[in-house]
Amino acid sequence: MQGYIINLNKVKDEDLIVTILSKENLDTLYRFYGARHGVINLAFKIDYEKEASSKGTIARLKDVIHIGYKWINDNNLLRLWQDFVRLFFKHLKDAENIGSFYFDLLENAQQNWNKQNPKRVAIESYVKLLEHEGRLHKDMHCFLCSRKIGSDVSLLRAYLPTHYECAHTLPINRTAIEELFNNKSTLFLSDKEVDRLWNVLLEGL
Repeated sequence: MQGYIINLNKVKDEDLIVTILSKENLDTLYRFYGARHGVINLAFKIDYEKEASSKGTIARLKDVIHIGYKWINDNNLLRLWQDFVRLFFKHLKDAENIGSFYFDLLENAQQNWNKQNPKRVAIESYVKLLEHEGRLHKDMHCFLCSRKIGSDVSLLRAYLPTHYECAHTLPINRTAIEELFNNKSTLFLSDKEVDRLWNVLLEGL
């Protein structure tokens, strides 16, 4: 099966506890250290097998093959990708029956990661995630004062809309936010606004 590594924890003697987001599951597996094992890292996509433990403990990760991205040798793209993918572990670690949405979201994002500003890809993907989870607030009422937002908008964590006067953060043109929320497009956002929304995203999904 295939999946994305969303968390790595080192344990004794360089062994690893690996959390993998696959098409249907969130697998937490044990990987024994060995010289013959290929290198794996956070946010890598891998093909792998699970081997049940005879002692009833955590299953073992085996037969790992790294599925490389076309842009894997671009350190800046890889660093941003790792920053994005690591957010999924905290968000999903206690989830059950997650379905294929999150895997498909990462599939689409990694395929477009080098085709435009990757921060834009991440922001557009995040808005899709918020809508999927029923957390996307399109009504444009301020999260802080509850009054309707008539002009420029500021976004807080989880892209909650506020008056920029209430939040004291960067104001963003309302048309650009409506394009983002309705069409999942960052077309009307400036690079400065994209950087702001990227930093908000890094606060957590």
